[in-house]
Amino acid sequence: MTATPTTPGAEPELGRARKRKEDARLITGSTRWTDNMTLPGMLHLAVLRSPVAHARITAIDTAEARRMSGVHAALTGRDLADEQGSLPCAWPITEDMKAPQAPSMAVDEVRFAGEAVAVVAARSAAEARDALDTIDIDYEDLPAVLDMESALDGDSPLVHSELGTNRNATWTFDSAEAGTGGDVEQALAEAEVRVERTFRQQRLIPAFMEPRSVLVDPTGEQFTMYSATQVPHILRTMLAMTLGVAEQKIRVIAPDVGGGFGGKLQVTPEEVIAFLLAQRLGRPVKWTETRSETMVSGHHGRDQVQKLALSARRDGTVTGLKVELLADMGAYLRLVTPGVPILGGLMFNSIYKFPAYHFSCTNVFTTKTPTDAYRGAGRPEATFAIERMMDELAAELDMDPLELRRKNWIGHDEFPFTTVAGLTYDSGDYEAATDRALELFDYRQLRAEQQRRRQQGDAVQLGIGVSTFTEMCGLAPSRVLGSLSYGAGGWEHAQIRVLPTGKVEVVTGVSPHGQGHVTAWSQIVAERLGVSFDDVEVLHGDTQSSPRGMDTYGSRSLAVGGIAAVQATDKVIEKAKTIAAHMLECSEDDLEFSGGRFGVRGTDQGTGLADIALAAFAAHDLPEGVEPNLDAEASFDPENFSFPHGTHLCATEVDTETGAVRIRSYVCVDDVGTVVNPLIVEGQVHGGLAQGIAQALYEDAVYDEDGTLTTATFADYLVPSAADLPDFTTDRTETRATSNPLGVKGVGEAGTIASTPAVVNAVVDALRHLGVDDVEMPCSPQRVWRAVTGARGSSAVAAEAGGGLGSMNTGGGFAAGSQGGSR
Repeated sequence: MTATPTTPGAEPELGRARKRKEDARLITGSTRWTDNMTLPGMLHLAVLRSPVAHARITAIDTAEARRMSGVHAALTGRDLADEQGSLPCAWPITEDMKAPQAPSMAVDEVRFAGEAVAVVAARSAAEARDALDTIDIDYEDLPAVLDMESALDGDSPLVHSELGTNRNATWTFDSAEAGTGGDVEQALAEAEVRVERTFRQQRLIPAFMEPRSVLVDPTGEQFTMYSATQVPHILRTMLAMTLGVAEQKIRVIAPDVGGGFGGKLQVTPEEVIAFLLAQRLGRPVKWTETRSETMVSGHHGRDQVQKLALSARRDGTVTGLKVELLADMGAYLRLVTPGVPILGGLMFNSIYKFPAYHFSCTNVFTTKTPTDAYRGAGRPEATFAIERMMDELAAELDMDPLELRRKNWIGHDEFPFTTVAGLTYDSGDYEAATDRALELFDYRQLRAEQQRRRQQGDAVQLGIGVSTFTEMCGLAPSRVLGSLSYGAGGWEHAQIRVLPTGKVEVVTGVSPHGQGHVTAWSQIVAERLGVSFDDVEVLHGDTQSSPRGMDTYGSRSLAVGGIAAVQATDKVIEKAKTIAAHMLECSEDDLEFSGGRFGVRGTDQGTGLADIALAAFAAHDLPEGVEPNLDAEASFDPENFSFPHGTHLCATEVDTETGAVRIRSYVCVDDVGTVVNPLIVEGQVHGGLAQGIAQALYEDAVYDEDGTLTTATFADYLVPSAADLPDFTTDRTETRATSNPLGVKGVGEAGTIASTPAVVNAVVDALRHLGVDDVEMPCSPQRVWRAVTGARGSSAVAAEAGGGLGSMNTGGGFAAGSQGGSR
């Protein structure tokens, strides 16, 4: 039951565009970031990192560092070898997966440039950094392993010699074997049209606003860790398991966290190191990374080679899809590293009705920074590949790319729909979202302008990119995660406490890092209980006040954590009803709850929630067996994922003489189910668009031939500012999720997932008539210019041989290699 607002005629909370409660405190700095904290006797840590990608450590001398002023300890991996354990990987995707030991500090061998090799604890951060400079280390260089395909050769150097291979695992899904579809090899063999491509998902670096920071206080009854983390509950459990410390002796607090994007979904080496140093020294210790450390040692994202083959009939009907991935793990497995590509494996079919599907992913170790979840975690990679393939098929068939998509997507009247990958999409309306996007975009007029520019031979060509997508989010249910060998569940927990004065506390197991949980949860509970929005306080991010939770990632907060709060609120109402019936001397069946009050049906008798809370607190006259409080808690484990979707359209102007790309207009219409707060939704979409566009045009983590990251500062790793991004036109359609009572879906990753292929499709569309069928990301001016000049050169050779543009093969071959990894 949903309560109406307390004040008659007041605006409902759900769907109300409230400004976020958190913002005034956050944007004025009146808050607590981990690095702002100072405790009595606190020491500062500085971590020394390997400058080489692969080497044996033959000697380390810390004697001079230990003699430095203010230094309390200078330790190596060898000093901590017996206690540091191995950093956890919670996702063993196959029974034979190779999982090397992952020390927080290297002991005998370093395996990526940036790996921790020593740590100094000193009175100040400056003294700790100065002491690092005096540590003398001798390295015996070993061969770097950088290319995934070469790493799988039998004669390749090994990242972990004890494993005997650089292959982490191979995970496959086949629709014929699973009984969800036909045989993909047969579909490809019998295809009237077959399109094959290889795409490169470049390596990305999460560029959160607040650097990672951790402070450990060992001086109380518990070890208290403050960490800029997305996962305080998971961190607590994993620390206990890794270090052998009793879990009840560890308290983890995530204060205000300035952004995460998956980059803080981790049990980091530095958290373990800080814990061990605090334990050893008996004093609080704090470590805050520099931006350079962020780039080389915090986990990276993406980094895949995607080989795809798509079969279809001449009328455009798709008949099969085969996907073969190579995924770079980096040097070690972090928390969910091997499972990230698997999430994408369930979504390559996207919104389309493929009759046959095969997916295979081989994970590879290299001597690079480890990879792990980055905003979208597998689903952006999948969406990019299939949306690029649909454009390539449309070009082969000379069809409008939207017409091709309409021909193959799931109709609004076909839900629920079980896909060829075995997931059941519960709801959606791709037609409505696309129609609205087209209305806002002026698609026909832009196509006409594009044709005029082509005919006139303009130097600046117009391209139109399409991306129609869906994603699986709200990571759950637990049984499905279990079937994928994931090491934890997908449930979430919440508690509602109605205080004696009628005010409300919400305790949630999800942990925000910029999403607006406090505001959204306040709106949900205020409307449900019929209390004032301002009378709701949301508590989170502390394993002592919120002891149960699975934290925040995968757009699960609202669709899982928010629903746990709803269920706990409903329990409060039921509990209050028993007390209200006793106070009003009536049957519970005669009561109605509305606007925060219980009323006796057909009379003017009633009592408010605040009066009931006070009566429960006093406990002078409660029904037999009723507890003296209005507290309730609930755990929610969804029956299914949620599946938001949308249509994104992008128009780019591409200068064929300089390679410059300018986004002229961008329209997206997303369906995220029921909207709790449209301002929060808009913010999430805008932020997601920025990150997806950044992958398409700007960001790229580049290594040299020795395995050194050459984009280790923001001077080299290009993160766009607001000035580099276009204005966005956004809108929404709404189909309710059937997997939760609010009908909500996820929104945190939608913009990132959909925007990258929309932009790249637009760039390629601008150049396709020149013979360009791919530009490797990021589509920098240099890469675009090389693609154009390369195509013109090929055209000239073909024309000289008696061919011409018409003889070029747009349906076969693997295009991505033509761009060669240059910047």
